[in-house]
Amino acid sequence: MDFKNILAERIREIEKVLEGYLPQETGHQKRIMEAMNYSMNAGGKRLRPLLMMETCRMLGGDIKEARPFMAAIEMIHTSSLIHDDLPCMDNDQYRRGKPSTWAKFGEDLGVLAGDALIVEAFAVAATAFETTKYPDRVGKAMGILARKTGIYGMIGGQVVDVQLTNKPISKEELDFIYRLKTGALLEASMMIGAVLSGADEERLKLVSKIALNVGTAFQIQDDILDVTSSQEVLGKPVGSDEKNCKTTYVSLEGLPNAREEVKRLSDEAVLLLRSMGSENEFLEQLICVLVTREK
Repeated sequence: MDFKNILAERIREIEKVLEGYLPQETGHQKRIMEAMNYSMNAGGKRLRPLLMMETCRMLGGDIKEARPFMAAIEMIHTSSLIHDDLPCMDNDQYRRGKPSTWAKFGEDLGVLAGDALIVEAFAVAATAFETTKYPDRVGKAMGILARKTGIYGMIGGQVVDVQLTNKPISKEELDFIYRLKTGALLEASMMIGAVLSGADEERLKLVSKIALNVGTAFQIQDDILDVTSSQEVLGKPVGSDEKNCKTTYVSLEGLPNAREEVKRLSDEAVLLLRSMGSENEFLEQLICVLVTREK
């Protein structure tokens, strides 16, 4: 299997899906649409819609059913990046090699663009009801999306992260932050892909575990790159965690242990994936690539 070519093809497919759901830049409020689209079109790995699509594919689902949710999950993820970069949060002026949203459009538009993308995400996801043959699956997927975005998911993890800045953090607290702040949307992506394919509860639990492992490994790798990479390679400032006095897995456990934990979590995720009895060689390779990436 030519992984790189298939990955490029999948990402092109996702970009077309996203393009179809972005707001038109018209009307008196078009500036907010410009900020939203600027952020959505800034590039990135498209990891969350990719994981959703491949999970749905692996379990025999119809990819068309997942398209509104693929766009929605990327909108929510992008909203979190916009808010993360704000002066009141990480105060980063660059994202993916370009000025961050607030740096380009102003802090006020940065806040509003992040808010707007979260709301728009649910409006887009709700369009799935218009074409689906399985409204019960869409309803369940909407519930997962809401829970994993809100106070028991991404936003909840961000809250704890902010509260514990400049304070000593235990490994248990750090695991909690990673599980919610990064892991929750990855979990939502794979779970929604499974739900839309009609997966039973047993498979759904396995998918959730795989996604949490991948999410934690992905975040620890982020920590590693923040101290070992450069702004030119990453497209965003490095040393941001130290600058903002944030405890990371690297600062808590050391670089060798961090690398070992990334390998342990990713190996376990692959074993769980194989135990499901459904083959997806591309998804397996994708997990390995994500947690060993250099940017």
